Amino acid sequence: MIRIAEGRSHDPHGVLGPHHDGAITLLRVYLPSTRSARLVGGAALERAGQSDFFIGQWPRSQLPAHPIIEWVDDHGIPHTRADPYSFAPTLSADDLALFASGGYAESWRMLGAHPATFDDVPGIRFAVWAPNAERVSVVGPFCDWDGRRLPMRVLGRSGVWELFVPGLPVGQLYKYEIRNRSSGNVETKTDPYARAMELRPATASIIQSDDAHAWKDDDWMQARAQRDWLHAPLSIYEVHTGSWQRHTDGSFLDWNELADQLIPHVQSLGYTHIELLPITEHPLDDSWGYQTTGYFAPTRRHGTPDDLKRFIERCHRAGIGVLLDWVPAHFPRDAHGLARFDGSALYEYEDPRKGEHADWGTYIFNYERNEVRSFLLSSACYWLEQFHFDGLRVDAVASMLYLDFGRQGIFAPNRYGGRENLEAIDFLRQLNTLTHSRSPGTLMMAEESTDWPLVSRPVDVGGLGFSMKWNMGWMHDTLDYFQVDPIFRSHHHERLTFGQMYAYSENFILPLSHDEVVHLKRSLLGRMPGDRWQQLANLRALYFMMWMTPGKKLLFMGGEFAHPWEWDFHVALPWFLLEHNEHRGMMLLLSDLNRLYVNEPALHRHEFEPQGFAWIDCNDREQSTLSWLRSGGDEDGDGNGGSGPTLVVALNLTPQPRMGYEIGVPEPGEYRVLLNSDSVHYGGSNLGGVAAPARLEPRHGQPYSLRLDLPPLGGLLLVKAS
Repeated sequence: MIRIAEGRSHDPHGVLGPHHDGAITLLRVYLPSTRSARLVGGAALERAGQSDFFIGQWPRSQLPAHPIIEWVDDHGIPHTRADPYSFAPTLSADDLALFASGGYAESWRMLGAHPATFDDVPGIRFAVWAPNAERVSVVGPFCDWDGRRLPMRVLGRSGVWELFVPGLPVGQLYKYEIRNRSSGNVETKTDPYARAMELRPATASIIQSDDAHAWKDDDWMQARAQRDWLHAPLSIYEVHTGSWQRHTDGSFLDWNELADQLIPHVQSLGYTHIELLPITEHPLDDSWGYQTTGYFAPTRRHGTPDDLKRFIERCHRAGIGVLLDWVPAHFPRDAHGLARFDGSALYEYEDPRKGEHADWGTYIFNYERNEVRSFLLSSACYWLEQFHFDGLRVDAVASMLYLDFGRQGIFAPNRYGGRENLEAIDFLRQLNTLTHSRSPGTLMMAEESTDWPLVSRPVDVGGLGFSMKWNMGWMHDTLDYFQVDPIFRSHHHERLTFGQMYAYSENFILPLSHDEVVHLKRSLLGRMPGDRWQQLANLRALYFMMWMTPGKKLLFMGGEFAHPWEWDFHVALPWFLLEHNEHRGMMLLLSDLNRLYVNEPALHRHEFEPQGFAWIDCNDREQSTLSWLRSGGDEDGDGNGGSGPTLVVALNLTPQPRMGYEIGVPEPGEYRVLLNSDSVHYGGSNLGGVAAPARLEPRHGQPYSLRLDLPPLGGLLLVKAS
């Protein structure tokens, strides 16, 4: 009793609740700040001395299994509840063993707060992992946030604490109050498994219903499971939901409003997928969601979890996939979150050389600990399975792979003395194996910025098992080239050609993401050299080249209309720019590029295989031109194979038109222009958009040749007329 009164007991059920001694049952309850207590329909409970314990004794046959207690607090307010300490443990040994195995993909079902009914008594079952705690209590408005009132019990050596609280409704706020065993310090923490949280700056968890959403996207889900994603088009519109659009008063759109406005926009642009920057709950807007505190909770900024599910459902019914940016590489130090959760380094490594990202001010997950692996695996599977996300983009994979990442040579080596984080590698392989088996057709995409081998190759051949990897090398080389004045581009020609040396070593996504338009890097348009016309033409040429190059596509919001300034997450995108022809023209170009990319098999069927690409001429550095072929292959051997015609790409990256420019082609006939990035419709000068007949004059190793007028800072996509 003393340990309970002092808030130090790990086994309140051993003292509180009904306890049988032969034919007699003793009932003991602990009710701080209480005037009087009694059984409903029965006798009063007697206060034990000057304490806050109330005790009664009855013949065993007269006391119900779960007595209902009525008490009046010091303010004269009555309360009624079945005794929480009359219930047996609500988690089994099998549950605890699965969680401790390090491979449990549904640990969110056993941990957290869940509506439940035991012995016909409804309530909420709470469970949390805190092995170094001396005492854990559920707190909330239902107990005046007083950690003395609802202490939990620990289940053996599992480190899991649980309590069933009868009568609590869905929607209540709650947290856990945790007293550390060693220091005695008491912290109040948000539930790591909370499925909803308050809107920042408030940080409480919210009890959610377990009722399943009535999904209406069966056709999409069935087709996704059968989709040949390796050979299908994937064009991604990357979105920060907090600044894509806002109300006139600066407040956020809710998920329904986002669906009303974002889905038609993405459809008009022809993208196949939306990728959301992290919408997992986070306390700081400035982190853009990358400092996550809610690994199972969608941010309250846009509504409830069910609102998010309806948004994804509407995207699917409109033919648009939805990807989630997911952050298992680090977590913030916020006192209410995972940081030193039970007073010890629980979710993070203890050694700061391994457990802290000094550059980011965050902690690193301890991938060696089984319960942490179950936590992260469950989070990934939760978003894919319960919210129908079509894939996860895994943030900062390089920081997970290397123990010396960002450490200037000071790090804790692995057991072999190396710099590789062996347990993180194992975790990533486990993650990808698990998600691919449980959610067929979903995509796992790595933001990995080094030359780590086999990132997007199967685990059984030694790979990490990701579906795809961001091609950061392509991104850096391409942007470095395009920001050079065209006068000097001949000296940097290899930046555009080198990528084909490794283009098929991984399944690459070509990203022009949010990271490229912040932190004084300028916008994509702002990076382009020359006067205003040349800047726009350069950006059109960049997009043209990107969409004609093998690799899936990703472009951050605002890029579609040539956002001229760095992205500012505080405000909505400057949509008023679409009043100007050059910005509307850029958006029209993007929609036409996406349309061709989706409809022409030559542009997507073999993006990960070398047979889909062949240089015509990659050596004309003096004139800064490039030309190549794109092919969809001929799997059926009938001349078509359902894979469409071979396409010809020619690109001029100087402001000087190349009149009568000759390139080799494989077939005779007349070639027509499918797309000219210099078209007047896009804001260009309209040069080079006419058909051209192939001549029987070998060139560039091809039996025929074309004579083209290449537009300034522009590209042509051609196809042989049928």
